[in-house]
Amino acid sequence: MALQNGELSKELLDSQAHIWKDLFGFIKSMSLKCAVQLQVPDIISHHGSPIVLTTPRGKDEEGGEGYLLTPASRLLLKEETLSVRPFLLAMLDPMLMDPRQHLSKWFQNDDVTLVHTTYGRMLWDFAGQENNLNQFFNEAMARNARLVTSVVLEHCGGGFEGLDGSFAKDIANAFRKISCTSFDLPHVVDGLVGNKNLSYVGGDMFKAIPKADALLMISLWILHDWRDEKCVKIVKQCKEAIPSKETRGKLIIIDIL
Repeated sequence: MALQNGELSKELLDSQAHIWKDLFGFIKSMSLKCAVQLQVPDIISHHGSPIVLTTPRGKDEEGGEGYLLTPASRLLLKEETLSVRPFLLAMLDPMLMDPRQHLSKWFQNDDVTLVHTTYGRMLWDFAGQENNLNQFFNEAMARNARLVTSVVLEHCGGGFEGLDGSFAKDIANAFRKISCTSFDLPHVVDGLVGNKNLSYVGGDMFKAIPKADALLMISLWILHDWRDEKCVKIVKQCKEAIPSKETRGKLIIIDIL
């Protein structure tokens, strides 16, 4: 009986530990955000050598451990081209964290998204009316797209050969002979300046998409966000924008599994 009670006690403690791990999981995210806001990765990077722990008196401990950045930590640097810092700050901003408080309410209504339940608007409409949110959200999306594009150009660059139109700045730089258009909501592209082979166009993808020989969608931020009937509408608009198969028109969709 004592053994059984001991096993029961262990099971209860393990169960509590399991729940607590999920319960306090947000502390990891908040601690990471804190480190980024305090620019800890940048300070370590700019130090030029391993940073050694100090004693309470402020003197370096002899033989103490030194701290350098791991490859993952370098993605938190401000100056890193493929930095995920803007994405982290965007996703953990109170305006995007607050909707998580309304999950139970959302499950009991017909709203499409948590953001709509919280703010009464879709995310894109909400961002268009909140300048701070619009700024850091657009920067986060741009950095994420740049990271994805770098992988696409390395492994799938042949898909863009022989085309007269595609997607954005990195592709425009990699394929100088391609005329590129970045198509997004008006408030997203407002004020952006293009160059000889890159232009920015604002509009509504549910109404019309600019004509092009090829369309590239990073679907995590497009098809991923809409119900099936909306996705069908988007793809139909793509079909209207792309020439027939005889002229080698392409729709390129990048998604996650």
